[in-house]
Amino acid sequence: MNGSPGDRDKMDQNTPDTPNLDAKSKAEKAEVEQVEDVLNQTPYQTEELRSGGILNWLQKKNASPQFLADVAKMNETELDPRKVKHVERKIDLLIMPALAICYMFYYVDKTTLSYAAIFDLKNDLHLGSSDYNWLSSLFYFGWLGWALPTNLLMQKFPLNKYLAFNIFLWGVLLMAQAASRNFTELAVLRVLSGAAEATADPAFVLITGTWYTRTQQPTRIGYWYLANGFGIALGGLFGYAIGHIKGSLSSWKYEFIIIGALCSAWAIFMAIFVPDSPYFSHWFTPEERLIIVSRKRGDHNSTDTREWKPAQVLEAFIDPKTYLFFLFGFTANVPNGATSNFGTLIVQGFGFDTFQTTLMQIPYGMVIVAFILAAIFINAKLPPGYRTLLMAVTNVPTVVGFAMVAWCKGTAPRLAGFWLTGASNATFVLGLSLLSGNVGGQSKKAIASAAVFLGVAIGNIVGPFLFKTSEAPTYYTGVVGCLVSRALEIVIILILRVIFIVSNRRKDRFVAEGHVRYDERSTELEDITDWKNPAFRYVT
Repeated sequence: MNGSPGDRDKMDQNTPDTPNLDAKSKAEKAEVEQVEDVLNQTPYQTEELRSGGILNWLQKKNASPQFLADVAKMNETELDPRKVKHVERKIDLLIMPALAICYMFYYVDKTTLSYAAIFDLKNDLHLGSSDYNWLSSLFYFGWLGWALPTNLLMQKFPLNKYLAFNIFLWGVLLMAQAASRNFTELAVLRVLSGAAEATADPAFVLITGTWYTRTQQPTRIGYWYLANGFGIALGGLFGYAIGHIKGSLSSWKYEFIIIGALCSAWAIFMAIFVPDSPYFSHWFTPEERLIIVSRKRGDHNSTDTREWKPAQVLEAFIDPKTYLFFLFGFTANVPNGATSNFGTLIVQGFGFDTFQTTLMQIPYGMVIVAFILAAIFINAKLPPGYRTLLMAVTNVPTVVGFAMVAWCKGTAPRLAGFWLTGASNATFVLGLSLLSGNVGGQSKKAIASAAVFLGVAIGNIVGPFLFKTSEAPTYYTGVVGCLVSRALEIVIILILRVIFIVSNRRKDRFVAEGHVRYDERSTELEDITDWKNPAFRYVT
């Protein structure tokens, strides 16, 4: 697309009248015009770069009133299914691979310490009996301290750029850990790494909620969460391959350096090519941008706005669901904090050597992939109203798995039990979709998201301390503690289900009795909470 005539006239007025331009000047002018042509393809970016430079480019922008008006107009018509399918295919090709690769690095980064532990990290840094537990938990102290601030910052900055910046920090801090000479230096870097990674899960959920409808979110969250399993499998392969490097450094240092460098390189790609929102993305035509938002008309979730609303924050703190979301995050991640950092040590305790232990993580990762795929497939086939029940059911194999690790005899059944514990990842995938779809209002959603991931952080802090060095290699107390935590998680899921059902019935009754009247179309784009929106219904 060419620049507007006005732009061309302005450029001509600012250029001296030189009819005999030499070849170099003509080439320079052609290059300027070519750059303007590119900029004019994306009016949002053109305006930013011309008026405010890079700082303005980094500021989060809301959808314009004209854009919202155009969406409201489109909402009055039936969308062409072929166009919707075409747009959704483009979104999948653009967003899903990016989030999946991010999540793979996210998990590999977190588990690098566990691989380093079986490659003589403990001996090289002269770690004491509880030092490794602290290194595992200190990561989540950083996460805990930064969980709420990072959720607030996500409301202020372009979401993808903010995420990419943090991913770059993951890599830098991971590489820096290779230079650690003692417990203190590594501990400080672990805290900083945890703070940087506190952005990940809430950002991934927000991005998914921005681009996909409520019915699509469980499947799409499942797709990028599959990278968790692939990350574990690849982590095993990386650990096996890197462990065979014969260089001047210890094997565990190569783990940190190589994985950290790959992570930072990916962050640069992410910042450049992945859009921040549907409203301004140059990957989509103006009509496609409208379709992206209009196809979510039935969700009754507001458009992505960056206005901070204290009333919504207050509502989040008095809503019991916020605290249940916190408990869900906590009970789900006490075992996660344990297996992420002690999983390799548990498996090694079954009688495997170092390299065999790394390879045993590959089938564990594939089990996770299989359970997630099964969960999102079944969820897509079930009628509405069964998601929380499916969450509870997918957690049962995890409870069984920990029981097998704790009480079965022999290597094979205990190893099979350990692999079964990966089923809980499917539960968490479905749980994240509940968070994304069952909270209305952007400010309230930010607080609810922070509550979940505060629970995630505290759970991951507590988990490693259930594993006592004196109980190695069985770690009986830790394994039983993980079993109890998973059982409590099922109870919390069922309590949430009851609350969702009761709330939906109450809203239906108020509407049926005429106590509440509303225009459904008027609530489709408003930034109002699930409590205040009479058209909002919870996914159960």
